[in-house]
Amino acid sequence: QVQLVESGGGSVQAGGSLRLSCVASGSTGSTSCMGWFRQGPGKEREGVAAIWRGGGTVSYADSVKGRFTISQDNGKNTVYLQMNSLKPEDTAMYYCAARPCRWNAVTLSPSEYNYWGQGTQVTVSS
Repeated sequence: QVQLVESGGGSVQAGGSLRLSCVASGSTGSTSCMGWFRQGPGKEREGVAAIWRGGGTVSYADSVKGRFTISQDNGKNTVYLQMNSLKPEDTAMYYCAARPCRWNAVTLSPSEYNYWGQGTQVTVSS
């Protein structure tokens, strides 16, 4: 059974930074791809960044390219999302998700992910 636990959310002013962490437990094969997603008030859940843990292949949403960085520490079974130059429109509940995948199947589509964390709130004020 896979469990994902997020941490690191909070409230910051525009231009600030936060780092989210997601610790995964359970089958390594089931978490070969991990991603960060977000859902703002009245909005659909959207993919932010994803990574193939076998070799680091990554994918980013256009809205966060150059500002957010996804990384991993396989020794700690942890995936991070470093968020810099935060904007008020980044305000959302951020979720970590996982799925089994290959290096060429990194996707930002929420429907492709099997396992989800509880989420951590990020609020950016102007």
